[in-house]
Amino acid sequence: MPMTVRAEAIEALLARAEKSAGTDPLCATQVALACNGELLAFASFGRARFGGEGGSERAADGDTLFSIYSVSKAIVSAASWILLQEGKLALADRVVDHIPEFGSHGKQAVTVEQLLTHTAGFPSAGMPTQDGSDPERRLRHFSSWELEWEPGSRFVYHGGSGMWVLAELINRVGGADHRDFIRSRIFEPLGLANLHIGLPARENERVADVISIGEAMTNEEKAASPVDAPVIGEEVVAWANDPANRAVGAPGGGCIGTAADVAMFYQGLLADAEGRGPGIWQPQTLRDAWTVRNPGLLDGMTGQPALRGLGVVIAGPEGKLWRGFSEDCSARAFGHMGAGGQISWADPETGLCFVFLTNGAQKNAARQGANGFRLSTLAAACAPDE
Repeated sequence: MPMTVRAEAIEALLARAEKSAGTDPLCATQVALACNGELLAFASFGRARFGGEGGSERAADGDTLFSIYSVSKAIVSAASWILLQEGKLALADRVVDHIPEFGSHGKQAVTVEQLLTHTAGFPSAGMPTQDGSDPERRLRHFSSWELEWEPGSRFVYHGGSGMWVLAELINRVGGADHRDFIRSRIFEPLGLANLHIGLPARENERVADVISIGEAMTNEEKAASPVDAPVIGEEVVAWANDPANRAVGAPGGGCIGTAADVAMFYQGLLADAEGRGPGIWQPQTLRDAWTVRNPGLLDGMTGQPALRGLGVVIAGPEGKLWRGFSEDCSARAFGHMGAGGQISWADPETGLCFVFLTNGAQKNAARQGANGFRLSTLAAACAPDE
């Protein structure tokens, strides 16, 4: 039976995305909706600078690429699901059994599952992006990182550390650099030519430079806010605009692409979950990945249940907006947000996938959250009638 597309609902969503682009002369947005293997909408709004200071300025269009920041975590985590279903990794495996260099300073007991659920115990660990691209330097950092608390005892978001370890696991167990593995096992089979992890130099001219927009929250606003969200600093903006960093393909936040291709990545997941996709993932693998692994742990930033699957956030029955979803999404919806206002989610109950990307990194966490909630609410209302 053909889908009945809700045209008015889609128009309302696109109008909101266009309004979001009006916050700065060089702020662009891009939005995509997909369902049952088809794009229902894909549109770009606003203008952006390309090529850094002195570069060109032009209107964003369907060819424009965006830095998707931590939306990348869903993609890289999905690569690990392939290794889990092939039996090359197990959730209970200790990381040190695959990466002996990791097992120092109390980290010997950290498991693969704890990496994927942000319960591994070393959230503050870091390293320069360029060190991450060099195997020897990367391993030296792994060895130097210290455990901050007992693995599995709490949820604290690991912005980059855990994902670099996951990338090394993909390298060692999957037999290929994480970038090559993801390209060959996910992007190419799904036909995602406009989604990159490790951006080729020739594609830099297509990437909208990230800019800071808005004003940071005042002390009074912070005191009144229920969310203890980090401020998006200029270093986060500069990081995304550096072609050298884009080439690295940092697993925690280095993917670059269009909203359409990110949406179709999620469509590939939903299709495989129903046994009608290309067969990259088995249905049981995906059911396991989308199952809440830490129901009793709270997210310290929001004070709400963290509800993490294997590298993705699960909407849950209540408090969905705190985790980046609409209250109209089903409890089974899953996805991942990204710095500055990036949104991505898929709902297995409706088959709908929604992605919103922007180069305008909002300094004000409250405004970013409110805009994201409005966008996700409008997107959920677009679910077609069968």
